[in-house]
Amino acid sequence: MKPRITFFCTDCGNEQPKWTGQCSACGAWNTVVEQPSYTKPKGGSSAGKVAGGGAIRSGASRGVARDGRSKPRELLNLDTTKEIRFSSGFGELDRVLGGGAVTGSLVLVGGAPGIGKSTLLLQICGIIENKKEQMKVLYVSGEESERQIKMRAERLGVKGNSVYVLAETEINEIIEHTAELNPDILIIDSIQTLYNPELTASPGSVGQVKDCTMTLLRLSKDVGVTVFLVGHVNKEGAIAGPKVLEHMVDCVLYFEGESSMNYRILRAAKNRYGSTNEIGVFEMLDIGLAEVPNPSEMLLSGRPAMTPGTCVTCVIEGTRPILAEIQALVTPSSANMPRRNSNGIEYNRAMMLLAVLQQRGGLRIGGCDAYINVIGGLSLDDPGADLATILALASAYKDKPLRDDAAVFGEVGLTGELRQVSQVNQRLAEISRMGFKKCIMPSQTKSKLQIPDGLDIIHVKNITEAIKVSNCEKST
Repeated sequence: MKPRITFFCTDCGNEQPKWTGQCSACGAWNTVVEQPSYTKPKGGSSAGKVAGGGAIRSGASRGVARDGRSKPRELLNLDTTKEIRFSSGFGELDRVLGGGAVTGSLVLVGGAPGIGKSTLLLQICGIIENKKEQMKVLYVSGEESERQIKMRAERLGVKGNSVYVLAETEINEIIEHTAELNPDILIIDSIQTLYNPELTASPGSVGQVKDCTMTLLRLSKDVGVTVFLVGHVNKEGAIAGPKVLEHMVDCVLYFEGESSMNYRILRAAKNRYGSTNEIGVFEMLDIGLAEVPNPSEMLLSGRPAMTPGTCVTCVIEGTRPILAEIQALVTPSSANMPRRNSNGIEYNRAMMLLAVLQQRGGLRIGGCDAYINVIGGLSLDDPGADLATILALASAYKDKPLRDDAAVFGEVGLTGELRQVSQVNQRLAEISRMGFKKCIMPSQTKSKLQIPDGLDIIHVKNITEAIKVSNCEKST
């Protein structure tokens, strides 16, 4: 029988009977592709069969009956002690995950090619093998051979005790080997290479990715295996495949940074077991990824002294205060519409700050090209970076450097006033720890301040006062 043709959206996975230029569910353009339809096998997924047969672990303690069927249980009587966390060996990764990986969770690790996803997961295998607790890891690769993985493991210093390698792409074979080995951690590299032979779609298609992910999801929940998935990122910066993949997993982690640079930033886009505001910083070395416990020092390394257009601010990423350097370049423009570009700060907010600087700060910046950049590839969502952006732009426009020993923070309003920000004491402590002697901040935060020794606080009410005290006024 000829398969019926249906159409899927590659962004959200919505199925529709005919092709359209715009997805009716998510509104994305040119994302609808043609795919043969398929039917699920009557026997259910492979994960369900493994859980029902009890081949890996008994599911009775997790609310699963001996016959594989789930039973409803009263919320009051549920025991959360079974959902324990274990350390991955990387403190930065544990921070992003909310304190460590949760047993039975499904974690998706995405990033551009060559950013270090496979390196990170293979290094986790090497760290876990040296722990006192005996944990078995099954590393499944659909892109590399077993010999290639062995060569990479030798370069990273991974010996391979209790680490098993499998070069396989068929999901049913992976489930069977998982049932035989009974691992604690299952690593899939990558989800786009897996396929179910009972489906007519090709590997990496919408149907295959959804079906294989659902099988691994049931495997992790029914039998308590912690699963790490590697997901490729397309040219738009989203995880390749349907957007529904992100909704199916428990955690979505993104590796950010340029492959030509040494530093990588790990950020959580979704986390059911913790906050999504934490970040982890790594450095890519010849022997693999190394943690950066002091991101402020890393982001400020190489900062030019007494140079116009640069300002240091303190932002809060989750619970961690981090010093970041904001640079600006303002040049006269001969075009009718000046060019504006912002990297690391949301574009619309950057344009708002430019308008406030011209209208409330008295700087005729409307006819100039303006460029804003956050050093180190960091993306700043904290409104406390507003004042540093304003001062960097003013310094670049006047071509006069700011105080070299001062750091600033504060939110800027449309009238040019400065507003209070959160976690002021943590910011002051980080500024003092990094050797700065002065801090320019809003005057509304005078009460309940814990000022470190040797740090001079300069309170300002609006951007005009901030520009004057920051030494970027023209000398007369």
